[in-house]
Amino acid sequence: MNDATSSHQSRHVREARTATNLRESAELKRHIEQLSTRNTKLAGLLHEARTKLGELAADLNALAEPASTYGTFLRYSSAPRGEDGRQDAEVYTNGRRMRLKVAPQVEPGSLQPGESVRLGDGFIVVEACGIEPTGTLVSLVEVLDTEHAVIATPSGDEHVVLLAQPLRGAARAGDNVLVDLKAGVAFQAIEKTEVSQLSLEEVPDVHFEDIGGLDAQISQIRDAVELPFLHPDLYREFDLHPPKGVLLYGPPGCGKTLIAKAVANSLSASLGASAPSYFINVKGPELLNKYVGETERRIRLIFERARELASGGDRPVIVFFDEMESIFRTRGTGVSSDMETTVVPQLLTELDGVEDLRNVIVIGATNREELIDPAIMRPGRLDIKIRVSRPTRQGAREIFARHFPDTVPHAQPVDDLIDAAVGELYADRPFVALHFVGVDEPGVLHYRDFVSGAMIANIISRAKKLAIKEALGAGTPAAMSSAHLHQAIAAEQAESEHLPTSTNPDEWARIAGNGSRSGRPIERVELLGFRSPTWHSN
Repeated sequence: MNDATSSHQSRHVREARTATNLRESAELKRHIEQLSTRNTKLAGLLHEARTKLGELAADLNALAEPASTYGTFLRYSSAPRGEDGRQDAEVYTNGRRMRLKVAPQVEPGSLQPGESVRLGDGFIVVEACGIEPTGTLVSLVEVLDTEHAVIATPSGDEHVVLLAQPLRGAARAGDNVLVDLKAGVAFQAIEKTEVSQLSLEEVPDVHFEDIGGLDAQISQIRDAVELPFLHPDLYREFDLHPPKGVLLYGPPGCGKTLIAKAVANSLSASLGASAPSYFINVKGPELLNKYVGETERRIRLIFERARELASGGDRPVIVFFDEMESIFRTRGTGVSSDMETTVVPQLLTELDGVEDLRNVIVIGATNREELIDPAIMRPGRLDIKIRVSRPTRQGAREIFARHFPDTVPHAQPVDDLIDAAVGELYADRPFVALHFVGVDEPGVLHYRDFVSGAMIANIISRAKKLAIKEALGAGTPAAMSSAHLHQAIAAEQAESEHLPTSTNPDEWARIAGNGSRSGRPIERVELLGFRSPTWHSN
């Protein structure tokens, strides 16, 4: 009995101990898990602290570094490579040329001539920074080889510079380039070349149908310019060479520039998209430059561009000089610099050089043909001279019709309005009397003697504005009437009464196209009538 009781008590003791051990084990596990979680958090905090400490150390080291110096990479040194296969770099920095080591992190052979590089401590190339986007703008005169070129500064000084990698094989004479004159490196070309600043190579959107009253002149210039390009076989069969140049002359505002633009457009349309024409519209006064020889150089660039475009195939190139008298005056007539003595021969040389070229025609326009040097207008240079005169009655009617289509609101039939406007414009209305030396009877000029295509276009614009203004004031639908046209004609003539001034009598005869009577000079000009009172009374 005692043994059984003792055995039972022993079992209870063991079970109690086991339960206690289990509880203690569970508590230990929970404690271990808590310590593990805390340890993980501490490890994360320690890692974060180490990271921040490293960043602070890096920032501190960066702040402690000396300031970086920049330079321009010229080329790799020709000296033998080191054991690691790296080459030294020739760099222009701080006003001197230096041979420097290249840091290992810079890829061997990756530096390009003309590139900006950053120099670290000890003048070591540590980073490539690309091509410098700023510099001095100069003109590229001549490409010597793949690496060097001659440039000219605005003051006329010439320098030989090293071409940066982007310019090698792409630069051409006449380009505007950015250079570092001290380093002697040309970085990049500006898209707009000097020739494109002086010219427009787009074909104008002007058609012969847009020009009224000049059928004879249009036919003449089309025969001279278009036939050689449209029928080259016939010209070769007859051993006939196309003209080198055409001169359009006559009073201002009568369509000279329009004809030249229409020629380019017509050629482009006739030849199709496979061989479009080029129209180089030279802005004459912009050719002038105060430096000796600069104007002549620009003329050479224009003709070089024309040769380049013409050499691409059967693509006609028209070089159009508007206001030709502004730069090609008769030699010896200059007041100060007399630059005509060198500019005119330069053009003559280029015109004679066109003989060996194909598809290049020079067209000049002027309203002061007497000022152009005679050597330019002789046959073999500007072969054909076409006078663009002031419009006749029929020509004026055609110009009115071009600017007054049926789509414009009108209160009367368009033909009746045009007839009334032409009748008013060409009515007998004396303007001035020209008194010639030794002649008793003066020559009378009427307002109609000064009509031009530009004047007619402006009259139509005035009449449209008057119709709109009247409609807005009366609250009625806008429509153009003969009264609007008459008022517009009176306003246009009133504003032109004192141009040219009476202090220069020869100007009246020249612009009117009458000239002197029997070669006699004009003694004085007498104003006969004014439109201003008529206009203001309306």
